[in-house]
Amino acid sequence: MKKVIFKNFIIILILALLLSGSIFSVIISNVLLKNTRQNMLNILHIMDQTFDYEVDLKPQIDNLTIVYEGNKARLTIMDINGGIMADSGVSDHMDMDNHIDREEIQEALGEGNGWARRKSDTLKMSMLYVSYMSRHGDYILRIAMPFSGLVDYVLVLLPAILLSLGVTLIISMILANRFSRSITKPLYEISEELLKLQEKNPELSFKPYEYDELNLIADTTKRMADAVRESMKKIEFEKMIRQEFFTNASHELKTPITSIKGYIELLENGMATDENMKMEFMARIKKEAQNMASLINDILMISRLETKEAEITITEVRICPLINELIESLKPLAVENEVTIEMSCKPIVLMVNYGQMRELFNNLITNAIKYNKPKGKVKITATIEGKDAIFIVEDTGVGIPEESKQRVFERFYRVDKGRSKKMGGTGLGLSIVKHIVNYYNGSIELDSMLGRGTRLTVRIPMN
Repeated sequence: MKKVIFKNFIIILILALLLSGSIFSVIISNVLLKNTRQNMLNILHIMDQTFDYEVDLKPQIDNLTIVYEGNKARLTIMDINGGIMADSGVSDHMDMDNHIDREEIQEALGEGNGWARRKSDTLKMSMLYVSYMSRHGDYILRIAMPFSGLVDYVLVLLPAILLSLGVTLIISMILANRFSRSITKPLYEISEELLKLQEKNPELSFKPYEYDELNLIADTTKRMADAVRESMKKIEFEKMIRQEFFTNASHELKTPITSIKGYIELLENGMATDENMKMEFMARIKKEAQNMASLINDILMISRLETKEAEITITEVRICPLINELIESLKPLAVENEVTIEMSCKPIVLMVNYGQMRELFNNLITNAIKYNKPKGKVKITATIEGKDAIFIVEDTGVGIPEESKQRVFERFYRVDKGRSKKMGGTGLGLSIVKHIVNYYNGSIELDSMLGRGTRLTVRIPMN
């Protein structure tokens, strides 16, 4: 890359020098042409003042050879019809052609003076012709002089031109080398930093560079690397969580399976000596099977919510009738735990999945009943605040200790493991609630105090 930048820089420089040299040459040529024309016109002015047009002009022209001979100039005097009256370049002007059709003569007849540049057939070189209309009569004076523009000065200027070009190229090569290094060096440094991504916990650090574009590349690279690192951490964390989940799930399933297996073995070995004991064993097996079924259903629901692979049907769900239906189905549990339920519900309709909403409220209300005190209360409030639907479930139960508040939404976490097991809880209820709330871009807030009760506030956007 450095060689390419250096090469292109030199090519551009050479093209720039050629272009600027060409423009400079054109401008200098025009200036030389203009100055030469003016000098030749001044000579004609002086000669016009000097000549006596009443006598022979040829001797007068020959006497002025000192003015133009050094420049190989040629002076011609003619009448307004183009006829030659005298010429410094010939002895007998009578043999010369009429010059009325010459460009510089026509221009002098029209404007007082004129000029033209062309190759002389006689001298075989480029000549500059300047003509002037005399102020003393109907005469036209013309002077011709060899003119090649800058060509005449090339040999004189060539050493200086070559020297300036050489110095310019050397300086430009030094600058091109520095310029290419100023670009390639930061790129090498950036690439070296990127190699750190192969490390376990890479920390990229970039210097501030001279060019904003390189700083942009460095900043973008750092942000991408940070994003990749965060993604890897997230993947590792999710992997760890999944591993922990499967470990806990297998442990939770192992308990009811072991219990069922134990009761079956007791029945097979004839340990149940009477019919009442058999019925008791069968009831315990049924209860463990129900617990295992509940656990499997909760595990499957969390898995579907996390992977979002389940096909969800979204419909209009009227929340108040749904909560009323759940309260009716949970009345036996409330009576068993000596808990009364109160509800305050404004008409709310959400575009959600009915099964998910039923699961959400079922877990919240069931927990509020199970972990309450005898003669306790559960209060359910459903209202609208701005563009959000607000659902509050409060109980007067045992409450949650401070150290457990941040963990109650974790899978399989139980504040009181003994009581939770006794109540038949899977430890997944609040985790499922949180996943459902997150699914609808909502939020959940916990407020609890030991011995005073717990309040859970769920906020779900109406749209």
